[in-house]
Amino acid sequence: MSRFVVTGAKGGHTQGAQAPNRLEINDFVKNELHFSLYVQALQSIYTNKSQDEIDSFFQIAGIHGLPYVSWDGSGGKPVDPNAWKGYCTHGDVLFPTFHRPYMILLEQVIQREAVKIAATYTSADAQKFKDAAENVRQPYWDWARNSVPPAEVISMDQVTILAAPNGKRVQVTNPLRRYTFHPIDKSFPRPYSQWKSTYRYPTSGSANPAEDINGMKRTLQRAQSQIRSTTYNMLTRVRTWPAFSNHTVGDGGSSSNSLEAIHDGIHNNVGGGGHMSDPSVAAFDPIFFMHHANVDRLLSLWSALNPGTWVTPNTSQDGTWTIPAGAPIDENTSLTPFWNSQTSYWVSANVGTTAPLGYTYPEFNGLDASNPSVVQTAIARIVNQLYGGGGRPSGLPWGLPLGLPLGFAVMNLAATPTSKAPASEAKVQNGGTQEDAHAAVRSFAASSAPLESRSHNGGAHPEVDQAPFTATDAGDVWEWTARIRLKKYEVGSSFSVPIFLGSVPEHPGEWLTSHHFVGAHHAFVNGWVSLRGLTFWQCS
Repeated sequence: MSRFVVTGAKGGHTQGAQAPNRLEINDFVKNELHFSLYVQALQSIYTNKSQDEIDSFFQIAGIHGLPYVSWDGSGGKPVDPNAWKGYCTHGDVLFPTFHRPYMILLEQVIQREAVKIAATYTSADAQKFKDAAENVRQPYWDWARNSVPPAEVISMDQVTILAAPNGKRVQVTNPLRRYTFHPIDKSFPRPYSQWKSTYRYPTSGSANPAEDINGMKRTLQRAQSQIRSTTYNMLTRVRTWPAFSNHTVGDGGSSSNSLEAIHDGIHNNVGGGGHMSDPSVAAFDPIFFMHHANVDRLLSLWSALNPGTWVTPNTSQDGTWTIPAGAPIDENTSLTPFWNSQTSYWVSANVGTTAPLGYTYPEFNGLDASNPSVVQTAIARIVNQLYGGGGRPSGLPWGLPLGLPLGFAVMNLAATPTSKAPASEAKVQNGGTQEDAHAAVRSFAASSAPLESRSHNGGAHPEVDQAPFTATDAGDVWEWTARIRLKKYEVGSSFSVPIFLGSVPEHPGEWLTSHHFVGAHHAFVNGWVSLRGLTFWQCS
């Protein structure tokens, strides 16, 4: 049997780069040639292919989770019946590197379609479309700088493109807005089994819910400052692969600034109870690939700042379709199901640089890749320009949707910074109507370790009731750290833990506007909870 070999996109050129640039989505939508070809190519793999074809969007998206089937002969059945049955590696050291060949698979298929479409243009600009097709790459969404994507991604049902064959501007269905199943796969549980398309911020679990896109925008706007500061902390403070790569507590004793933990928050804040909030179906939302292209970009930036640091040996946490839970993994573990030849898979050791995979990022343009020290210095300067800056972040960090579409556990850290908070118990604050939610609350376990504070100069700490970032008259900057331990699978779906310094408002509707709300911890978990009848918890 012939395998689908993942090579990445081929050809093209960006001046000053070893391979064509992936573009940030706000720039990408302004590039009329690239945007027009990408929209048509994406629509082609949506509708011009059966969902059974290996290179259809459905099959590629289905690698991540549902429908939990073998892709291109990579394991006939799950190797561990008790493990996670998707191929994606979450919660372990392979999380960043697994998604790299995943992204180039989609990129390869998109560019191939773009080249075919470009060949059908007959206008005087036909050659421009052919040249542009060689350079089409998957756009990334830099949520640390632009937390709200452009309208072409989140709100426009139709977009204007230069369509083949005459290159005239026409309005077409926007494939970035949603994916429509044809048909809905029989493996999907409710509510996905009755949703004909992907949803963001659905207002109910019924067959045709409305979407609260304005609520999503508000959530992402509030999240901007905290996403930026957490991303900056990850790039400038985290130095080891276990602490950087995944949300399982690693050698640093914390996972809050890990790449995967930041990634989890984006999933929850974008999904709002829709597909992006659930790992089993998240990849069917087209924004997933823009999100993960940025995760991949941050991997490139972090690697440049930490030359020589790469995947370290560890064990698989939840397992995958082909990796048993608890199995040893390292840089030579096969990144199934991505074949790099007819007989072998990609491994982490072979995906350390992006140019051989057919793409680069703009931050590396003009840099001498053979001189790691020069690259490190240049990237450090760029990271400071993009995400640095002192002072207290403005707005509400880690903003959460006004409609509270996910489960929430509330932590009130009203204690002095040097006191030890007792182990927390989950208490029902507003009883829900779902028996499953009640059962989850009864078994939910969360605890908070000592609340810590650190000063640059060791001065006296400010009152705990103040904001998490407080500048004193002496110029000291204090940071408050909440250590949270929880059983992430107890709730049965993705959820967030809002954190407060000071009193918690009695009414949940006031939580996100309270000046005592300082952030949140996110759990990205399989399952779905209705927007109505939620149960909320207060840890005290």
